[in-house]
Amino acid sequence: MTKSLHQTAIDLKIPFHDVDMMEIVWHGHYVRYFEIARCALLDKIGYNYRQMLDSGYSWPVIDLRMRYIKPAVFGQVINVQAVVAEWENRLKINYLIVDKETGARLTKGYSIQVAVDLATDELCFESPGILLEKLGVEVA
Repeated sequence: MTKSLHQTAIDLKIPFHDVDMMEIVWHGHYVRYFEIARCALLDKIGYNYRQMLDSGYSWPVIDLRMRYIKPAVFGQVINVQAVVAEWENRLKINYLIVDKETGARLTKGYSIQVAVDLATDELCFESPGILLEKLGVEVA
């Protein structure tokens, strides 16, 4: 795995509307928590979804994996970490959700996005230079 250049973390308090009758977060909401952290990370590197479109690329998620370790519960404050793990041929972001107070691991996973050239609607087999530029990666 390529060494990460960028990462971010956000805190979220689990709202009532995210939990079931046992006050446990419904599994599908973790995808939203990942997305919130991913957007914060993309904002941090200066290449959010609007900027992606303006640069001539869309970046669809083509793979998403998640492993549940321990459930999050109503009222709990969680910390969602997002780290750029790969960028050469795809954008892979690793996620870790922990309990804010104890640091206990709750969920981990990753998402993979690929660049699609909006002018041709073709998949790019290498990440476009704009991503590398935003990440501060020198092109050989």
